[in-house]
Amino acid sequence: MSEIKQACTQRRYEVTKKDLPISCPMPDMPAWNAHPRVYLEIKSHGEVLCPYCGTLFVLKN
Repeated sequence: MSEIKQACTQRRYEVTKKDLPISCPMPDMPAWNAHPRVYLEIKSHGEVLCPYCGTLFVLKN
């Protein structure tokens, strides 16, 4: 059984290129109890903050 993550409960997520494009909440999180989905530009700086919840997404090699 796959684990369903709660939306916006972690403050930092490490993501890889296979996860692109990045959106918050992430696709495997229930969006009904979070903010509207927003797509985030991470390629140029290697990290990005969600403007709604402040979660940090870090791009790992």
